[in-house]
Amino acid sequence: MSFSSSCILPPAMLGILGGGQLGAMFVIAAKTMGYQVTVLDPDPNAPAAQYADVHLCAAFDDAAALQTMAGCAAVTTEFENVSADSMRWLAQYTEVSPSGDCVAIAQDRQQEKDWITRAGLATVPFVVICVDSDINSNLEEFLPGILKTATLGYDGKGQIEVGTVDELRTAFTQLQKVRCVLEKKVDLRAEISVVVARLDEQQTVCFPPAENQHENGILAYSLVPARLPQPVLQQAEYMALKLAHAMDYKGVLAVEMFVVGNEMQLVVNEIAPRPHNSGHYTLDACVSDQFQQQVRLMCGLPPAATDLLQPCCMANILGDVWPAGREPDWCTVLNHATACLHLYGKKQVRPGRKMGHFTVLAEDSAQAWQMARSLHLHLQNDAQNFCSTALNISC
Repeated sequence: MSFSSSCILPPAMLGILGGGQLGAMFVIAAKTMGYQVTVLDPDPNAPAAQYADVHLCAAFDDAAALQTMAGCAAVTTEFENVSADSMRWLAQYTEVSPSGDCVAIAQDRQQEKDWITRAGLATVPFVVICVDSDINSNLEEFLPGILKTATLGYDGKGQIEVGTVDELRTAFTQLQKVRCVLEKKVDLRAEISVVVARLDEQQTVCFPPAENQHENGILAYSLVPARLPQPVLQQAEYMALKLAHAMDYKGVLAVEMFVVGNEMQLVVNEIAPRPHNSGHYTLDACVSDQFQQQVRLMCGLPPAATDLLQPCCMANILGDVWPAGREPDWCTVLNHATACLHLYGKKQVRPGRKMGHFTVLAEDSAQAWQMARSLHLHLQNDAQNFCSTALNISC
């Protein structure tokens, strides 16, 4: 059974499962629009908690906390590894978007690829590996490839590159022999993503596709507009919309794609049932942003315009630039005339952890990327210099 209602208006109480940086940016958007927000997150220092009206510091399947969340006018999530069953239970009492079923699809690479195929879209060649006996010479057609855990992998975690069947066996053991997906490596020319905002089949929009560059499996830069032919970008939007419609999706959906070979064929890599790191540029460069869209859609309001106001490049800031626990020198970024700094307020710093981002606006995305790289390099050099000279240690 599902709950339905007309538009939800301020100052209604909205709920979100998860209190990380995506949750924090959602809360800021909701509060700006006049709503109240309840955040459910087990971390007492969750970034979203500092902005929320109510912080339920409890597990995502805690019965009492879920009962409180059920009293919200609508509920959403900031990440896919929340309990899909909790979201299904909440849907009996309040508006929930995306649905628990859609979240469950994104939690499992095998299910995800099945849904992509069912929508008539291409993926990279892949095979599922469940037990040792699944690994044999017949898999050579998928090598070299990347072995990925079917669940719980993100930002390069839970995946190992393999070139031979023997390496595949070793990697399967290293991943604790959990169910995995082996994806064949392709002639990768670019990686792009499309953020979709969908209320229903008639009311769906896309933000301009972002061209993504990764370092060590973590998104480093997103350039918009993507430096690809317009027909490729139009096809990417078409494919993202087609998948969202096939899933009967409600909410914000990010669809990541590979651009393959000289023909620039598009294949879907994975989806995220929420706002996405590569969509952070929308906060500073578009008519609306992905978090405002998340609020609007969960409240039954039509999606807002997604026009790009100026070319840009978003750069992630990882914990690596905090030298020996010292706050980085933000002067270079803050003094830049067209750079917009966003820090997430996370208490614990560690290498590879996303601590913030900044977006640089420019005449074109290539120029914005060059500026962003220069600012990012300054932060990195500052951290290295502090470690090697001021503290006389090596990073």
